[in-house]
Amino acid sequence: MSIYDFTATLLDGTPKPLSDYRDKVLLVVNVASNCGLTPQYTGLEAIYQRHQAKGLVVLGFPSNQFAQEPGDAEQIQQFCTRNYGVSFPIFAKVEVNGANTHPLYAYLKAQQPGFLGSQDIKWNFTKFLVDWSGGVRRRYGPIETPEMIEGDIIAMLRDRPTADQPTPGVSASIG
Repeated sequence: MSIYDFTATLLDGTPKPLSDYRDKVLLVVNVASNCGLTPQYTGLEAIYQRHQAKGLVVLGFPSNQFAQEPGDAEQIQQFCTRNYGVSFPIFAKVEVNGANTHPLYAYLKAQQPGFLGSQDIKWNFTKFLVDWSGGVRRRYGPIETPEMIEGDIIAMLRDRPTADQPTPGVSASIG
């Protein structure tokens, strides 16, 4: 099993196979529009703009599990575009914890557990860094801003594997 085996639904209702992002570095983030950490959208968009041409894709997954994302798909899209100029893909709302956890999030949490091995997502803006080959290499806690993790993203973008070398990358787990 890999991240490429999952499909998620975009805000407009279109199913999106994550295999479409094969050979990219991914930053997967559970986002919310009514949270104290919502201004991280600014940093996520800036990093996406700076590194998209080098192979980075930011994937935003709204979740209302912390009562911070009350809007419907249209409201979320308008909010992200109007307030933060978001151009990276935003998906339909998902659950990141509990019995109805989206399968992608169950996979991400199993690959990179949080603090003391916990698999729960503790809050909005938890981030997962996925390497060129789909390996989940790092989990970042909500207070780790996009600017704080940009160095890891740059290092991973530089470490694009060739056919005869394995994918290097960051393998620590936080958050």
